[in-house]
Amino acid sequence: MLRTAIARLGTAIPSLIGVVIVTFLLTRVLPGDTATYFAGPVASPQAIAQIRAQLGLDQPLWTQFARYVADLFQGNLGTSLSTGQPVLTEIATRLPASAELTLCGLLLSVLVAVPLGILAALRQGSWIDHLCRVLTTAGVSLPVFFTGLLAVYVFYFVLGWAPSPLGRLDAFASPPPAVTNFYLIDSLIAGDTETFQAALAQIALPALTLALFALAPLARITRASMLSVLSSDFIRTARASGLNGRTVVFAYAFRNAMLPVVTTLGMVFSFLLGANVLVEKVFAWPGIGSYAVEALIASDYAPVQGFVLTMAILYIALNLAIDLVYVLIDPRMKAA
Repeated sequence: MLRTAIARLGTAIPSLIGVVIVTFLLTRVLPGDTATYFAGPVASPQAIAQIRAQLGLDQPLWTQFARYVADLFQGNLGTSLSTGQPVLTEIATRLPASAELTLCGLLLSVLVAVPLGILAALRQGSWIDHLCRVLTTAGVSLPVFFTGLLAVYVFYFVLGWAPSPLGRLDAFASPPPAVTNFYLIDSLIAGDTETFQAALAQIALPALTLALFALAPLARITRASMLSVLSSDFIRTARASGLNGRTVVFAYAFRNAMLPVVTTLGMVFSFLLGANVLVEKVFAWPGIGSYAVEALIASDYAPVQGFVLTMAILYIALNLAIDLVYVLIDPRMKAA
């Protein structure tokens, strides 16, 4: 397994280099001028030129890139012009909020999609199979921002069941002592049930929005994989041998159907990292997605570059974890 991890990390280095180069170039060709934006609409050309020189934007592109790479090797992602804070500090502060939301949405989708896909495969043509098709169609068809706005309208404005969609906690709750910076976990560690309930109420709607988005591909691939495995010869042999139906389904069929599900799970997680940007804006969630959008609007290069680099590292780490899970599920993958 260690050899597999080292090999995968070796192939990830060119990807990170490509991400750094492409991100740097794309931020320079985006419309808008950083110096003009921060100088203000009434600034003189001399003031704009002075700000451009202070930011180093008057230097050749290769000089800017060399300075950016040198800063990366020192662990410096730059400073946000909008907030005046180091980008690394801002990302470290906001990343737990995005990770908590993404993981909650992914967990909810797995808890619903996998059992639903298994039952739909076992009972083709039943109401469970039709329910699976309806949910997967809705998850694919509805844009994630529309689902979020609809959830806010129904559960907050109409029914009044959900709290106001304004961040991780309401105005009357205080953050728990920071251990993991996941409010749900930290409040349980501190034994603060009131803060836990407040954090759970705030994260419920955005997590459900992401879960519906992730549920569709997971349920469909689980159903398709189970149908393929259940029609295999070894499953018919196991049933003919008199094995218990539950043993056949979970010990034989589901284990062999897990590889496509794990692959889809990794893809869905990467999709959720992108969908987080829209969900965070809808629910005023203080994550790195909303941070990157605000920086992009302000033509603030450093936070955008830091956001893309962080997402690339998370994606590479996710693919590495999937490869290691493959080896655990099927030891024959060690030879691959």
